[in-house]
Amino acid sequence: MSRVLLVDDDAAIRTVVAQALRRAGHIVTTADSLAQLDRAIATEVPDVLITDVILPDGDGIDHVRSLLTLHPNLPVIVLSAQNTLTTAVRAADLQAYDYLPKPFDLDVLARAVDGALTRGKGTAEDSVAEDATLPLLGRSAAMQDVYRVIARVVSTDLTVLVSGESGTGKELVARAIHDLGSRRAAPFVAINMAAIPRELIEAELFGHERGAFTGAAARNAGRFEQASGGTLFLDEIGDMPMEAQTRLLRVLQTGEFTTVGGARTIRADVRIVAATNRNLADQVAAGLFREDLFYRLNVVPLSLPPLRERGDDVVILARHFLDAAAAEGLPRRQLAADAAEVLRAHDWPGNVRELENLMRRLAVLTRDEVVGADAITAIHGTRVSAAPQVSVDFDEAVRTLVGRIARERPEALEDGTLYDRVIAEVERPLIETMLARHGQNQLRAARALGINRNTLRKRLDALGLDPRKP
Repeated sequence: MSRVLLVDDDAAIRTVVAQALRRAGHIVTTADSLAQLDRAIATEVPDVLITDVILPDGDGIDHVRSLLTLHPNLPVIVLSAQNTLTTAVRAADLQAYDYLPKPFDLDVLARAVDGALTRGKGTAEDSVAEDATLPLLGRSAAMQDVYRVIARVVSTDLTVLVSGESGTGKELVARAIHDLGSRRAAPFVAINMAAIPRELIEAELFGHERGAFTGAAARNAGRFEQASGGTLFLDEIGDMPMEAQTRLLRVLQTGEFTTVGGARTIRADVRIVAATNRNLADQVAAGLFREDLFYRLNVVPLSLPPLRERGDDVVILARHFLDAAAAEGLPRRQLAADAAEVLRAHDWPGNVRELENLMRRLAVLTRDEVVGADAITAIHGTRVSAAPQVSVDFDEAVRTLVGRIARERPEALEDGTLYDRVIAEVERPLIETMLARHGQNQLRAARALGINRNTLRKRLDALGLDPRKP
């Protein structure tokens, strides 16, 4: 039987997690502080260490970092309610086997423990600068997935393909990957494929020699050369012409290129991060994008959620943008409670970019220090959604349901099962409706419902629902 040491200052979490892991066959020891952790390890080194970050007597990650100098092969799983990119990256820098933001599913933790026992520590090698600028904000479950992917790839040179709607922050993700990685001391160079004429893309990417074409009066280094040793961000890669795709594919395959009009081979020492707001798989099917290039770029896919699926992140971001505007010299503004309600209710077709522009306009155009819903409505046209009201029809439907249960199973009124029966009757159409609304995509349906995807899968099984059925 494997030995697990669980360190968390929350007694309820210790109890629930320990019980779950013991049922899974592990021997579990618990501690509520770093001091208790040290005493436990001095007595017996566990097979897996699970630790929270914020503990009463210090920082769990910093403490475990020094602990690993004595026990370098100890697998570590980090738990944290401080659900930011900083925490995810620090966990990866620690070479933790996994990082689980709170709240987490017990079965996810159990699988992480099993994986840690099988494979041990992660393989990250490069440390992350402690003072790195982290441009991404948000604590939603959707952003936690993004943080975890970023944390796992920063110490590698793997090609990353970032997808998402316009305005979701694809370049910010690319910059975070660069700034936190081993190439951070070298240049970060961005090129927008949609903004360059087709006939100039190859020259922009690979450079050109003097006289290579009309107007080429001198040699010019392309973006690959400019980014040498660093990161090349290929934005809107889906707009790249087919002939340029062929040349890019060859560079990714061989790691070498020549300038337009040149003969000398140049080594392409760059990390590639590409981004698109298009569905590249659909473009491949339509013959608009090379399939082999797609697979070369899609080594690590990273999908950014739209702002409308990020819950209270919209308020966190709005306050951040108001603070940033004040730091630039614009009037300082704060959000009233009803203003936050308006922001949550809006669909944000322009995503984070739309929100940032709105906050800057509010800072300039409103006179009151505290911005209310009326000001947002006047400037942006966003309306407060009326609070949902329980209709008489729904009230009657519940009464009818209870009556039917009473007729079919009268014992339910006495045996304490009535509540669960009514909830189950409501849960089925609710889940079916959300799956249909999101095209049977379980991840998006789960986010809309405010539950974990694994929890949704369990409920589908319990209700006997087929997620593939439209």
